[in-house]
Amino acid sequence: MTTRDELRAEKALQGMEFPASKTELIDYATERAATPKTLQALHALPDRQFENKEDVVEAVPQEPEGDAPGGVHR
Repeated sequence: MTTRDELRAEKALQGMEFPASKTELIDYATERAATPKTLQALHALPDRQFENKEDVVEAVPQEPEGDAPGGVHR
């Protein structure tokens, strides 16, 4: 995922009550009509309890940004 994914996850979880499980995060974002990319980022999270929104953002898996998987398209 990318920095944009972190921002998407943070925005989708505004107002979420914590602690929350991965499933609760996905359900909440789905109810708020999160974008497919946001849901993809949330599905990539580890299956655990999250203490706050910052905890979620830090757990979003990182991948270099670019047009192709694995980094910048050349």
